[in-house]
Order: sequence, then structure tokens, then C-alpha cells
Amino acid sequence: MYTIIDIETTGNGIKGNKITEISIFKYDGEKIVDEFTSLVNPCCPIPYFITGLTGIDNEMVRDAPTFEEVANKINEITKDSIFVAHSVNFDYGVIKEEFRKIGIDFTRKKLCTVRLSRRLIPGLRSYSLGKLCSAINIPLTNRHRARGDAHATVLLFQKLINAPKATDIFQKFLNARSQEATLPPHLPKSIFNNIPQKPGVYHFINQKKEIIYVGKANNLKNRVLGHFYDKSTKEIKMCNETVNINFKLSGSELLALLMESTDIKDYFPKYNRSQKRITKQYAIFGYEDRKGIVHLAYNALKGTPNPLRIFYNQTDCRAFLEELCQIFSLCPKYCNLQDTNSPCSHHFINSCKGICTSKESVVDYNKKVKAAITSIKATLSEARIIKEEGRNSNENAVVLIDEGIYKGYGFIDNESEISTKEDIEAFIIPQKNTLETNRIINSYLLKKNVLSKKIPVYSS
Repeated sequence: MYTIIDIETTGNGIKGNKITEISIFKYDGEKIVDEFTSLVNPCCPIPYFITGLTGIDNEMVRDAPTFEEVANKINEITKDSIFVAHSVNFDYGVIKEEFRKIGIDFTRKKLCTVRLSRRLIPGLRSYSLGKLCSAINIPLTNRHRARGDAHATVLLFQKLINAPKATDIFQKFLNARSQEATLPPHLPKSIFNNIPQKPGVYHFINQKKEIIYVGKANNLKNRVLGHFYDKSTKEIKMCNETVNINFKLSGSELLALLMESTDIKDYFPKYNRSQKRITKQYAIFGYEDRKGIVHLAYNALKGTPNPLRIFYNQTDCRAFLEELCQIFSLCPKYCNLQDTNSPCSHHFINSCKGICTSKESVVDYNKKVKAAITSIKATLSEARIIKEEGRNSNENAVVLIDEGIYKGYGFIDNESEISTKEDIEAFIIPQKNTLETNRIINSYLLKKNVLSKKIPVYSS
């Protein structure tokens, strides 16, 4: 038994969406055996653009029953049946959320007539309900009203269930492990199956072959699947537009982050919000107070004289200063880590030799500060070659930073003889040095505690 369903809503994404009209046809595989159609009072205003699309306005639903008042009927008519809809995840998701809000767990097996149509009626330019019905001569009246669209979906479903190979396709789609009901309506399962469980970047691509989203992951398949389960408005729209997914392996999270940043800058996908906003920069600097003590401090880059090193959030600034304090036995109070007139009492840094209590001379303390400043400058001036895991066991990945500037990344097979920086440069794919790549590399180096221990590098 099947229940073929269409709903009209207020259009605010799954969790904010409220049903304004619902139509359900119960179908036994040969004929309609029951029907339920009703306007539904969403208990909230209907946006003007939704009224323009559906014709349903606030006045029409004023005296209509609420969802809670029709919930028992919906539950009863769909009981022990397969939930069928065009782009089923939308209708099912909204209805399931409405039931959740009134304390009822609504769970049904699902079939999507978009995905079924792509398999059983291949080769069409569009599988939207209107264009699909026009292409195969299905009458569609009262478009964007629940009963009109639901009845057209019944006629479409009749064609699908009687199509050659329909039995096998239906069984595959209803298999709990098939994930067919989870995937976006226009994305072939073979494309999803081809995505590996490895680190890399991925591109969501629309019908016009435009990259609409770029993401990175340590496990590409799991991350992509996470988009399909996400019921936010943005994710629903993005997945419904997706017809293809490309991916590139990175071997590691660091390479994935850098590759993702490059692709976002190159393609500027419409669904990527991160990396489009301006990043506020912070910097470490030194100054001498009236007692002749040299302080280290941090501030927003715009207000920093002669910055020693730039960061992209205050957390990284503080972490870097804390490490300097420990390595060079500096005072947290004079490194902008404590705002107090009393002696330092940092929660874990206890390496201060007493400059804040006059136990250490200004001359001796300043020597240590100058050594710390020298180490900062030396770190930025030297070439750094970061070694990471490759895309397979036969290679390594490398990232080249020269004089504090990100130069690019590359992959080197294990059989190549590498003895100098110049040897590595031959494998480097040049990349732009941007605020985002600097932030990524800074964060990586801080996590690896580069001041106090070596990170994996090729000897040069």
C-alpha cells in the first residue's frame, strides 16, 4: 500500500516550515482507495511570496484545522503504507517535524518519484513535476496546490509502477541499506557510491555544471552524507540543486583545508559562507615601558606598531605568547596575558624568574625578551617544508612556506630522491598566499608547537 502525498508550506526550511495544505491519496498499486485533503492553519503568517505561488493566504487558513487537529487522520491514513512524494525528503521531513512538535514519532518507508523517474524514465531534461508531467502527457491542474500536485503524482506513480523493471527498481529503493531515499533527488547513486572515505575536498555541482559548494573532510563520504541529512533551509536548497559531486583527495586535513580555500577563492560558490567574510587580524608587538622593561603584547593589526607576527584570532595570539613565556622564561604579566598590578599568577605558566617582583634584573629579563623576538623573526625568515601523509601509501604531501609566505603544496612519490629545498620545489603546485591560507598554516604550526619541537619536514 502507498500513500502519495503533497504539502504546501510557509517556506521557512524544514524546522521553521509550517504546513498550510496537505493532500494524501492512498493507492493500492492499481487504484486510489482513500483520500484526505485539507487546508491547515499554520498558526503563523504566510509570506507574500508563498501566497503568490500557491494562492493560499492568511484568510483562507484562518478557520482551517491546525496540524495537531488533523494529525490523527494523517497518522491513520499513512499507517502501514509507503510514503511517496516528488522530492520525498522535503514532504516527509516537514511532516515528521510537525509530528515531533506534538510529541509523536512519525516513521515510514519512503519512495521518491523524482529518483524513480530518473531510473525508469531516463533521458529527460528536467524532472520537476511540471516539466515531467508535460513531457509524458500527464494532466496537471491546480499547480502548486496540494491536491493538484498530489493527484498528478498519483498518475506519474501509476506509470512508474507499471514500467519495465519497476519491480526490481522499487525493491532496491526500498532496501534500508540502499540510501536511495536519503540522496538528493537529482543525484545518481553511482556518483555517491564512488566517493571514498578518505581526506579531501568535494564540489557540489548543479545542472548548469556550476560549482555551487566546496567543502573539505577527513572522511569525504561521511561528510557528504551529512549534507543530505541536514534539514536546514540552505542544505535543502543546495542538495535539491545538486546533480553531480566531484572530489579530490588530499591525504591530510592540512592539505584539504588549503585546497578548499583555493577552490572557494577560484569558484566563489554561492552556498559557501565562510571565507567570504573579512577576517580580523591580530599581531604581536614589543614595547618598552618607563622602567625600561620590554613587554610583548598583542592587539588588532590596525592598531599595532611594527608587528612581529600576524594572527587571525585572539586565541592563537595568546597561545603563541604562552608558549614564548614557557620557552624563554618570560613573565605572563609582561606578555599581555594578565591584567593585574600584583605579581604574575598565571594558571599554568610558572616559569617567571621574578621580574614582576624585582627578583630579576631588567637587563637579564630584556635579554630573554630580545631572544624571543629574534626567534620569532627567524621562524618567519626561514624556509619551512611541512611533510604530511600523501593520497596513498606510495607518496608524501609537502607544503612549502618561504620567508613566511605560503608558496604551495605538492605530492612526492616515495621513490624520488629528495635532498634539497630545490628538489622539493620541482613538485610544488604554486598557490596564492591569502589571509585564509595564512590562518590555516598559522593554526597548524601552533598546534604542532613549532617553537618547542620540530614538525615533520624533509631535511634540506
